[in-house]
Amino acid sequence: MKPDRPAAMRLLIQQIRTAMPFDLPEASLCSGKCNGCSQKLLDYLDSELEEWEIRLKAGEVPDFGDISRIARTSKKIYKILDVNGLLEHQV
Repeated sequence: MKPDRPAAMRLLIQQIRTAMPFDLPEASLCSGKCNGCSQKLLDYLDSELEEWEIRLKAGEVPDFGDISRIARTSKKIYKILDVNGLLEHQV
């Protein structure tokens, strides 16, 4: 059985938080050449996820576009972090 939309969004948020290196020190994020500011991208994504966590707790039901948008944004940021060499730090 497929999860409902709020459960799907919660699961997506959990997967994103697991996959992204939100806990890397700032010095690691800003070393060497990069394609896009990793720190700003992670801050932006973290704020989007926090906003949805608050909205979900308030009982808001995301539509499929909201879920798709967060997934697409996360994938783009993940690719940039990979190009910047930050995902090799992941366990």
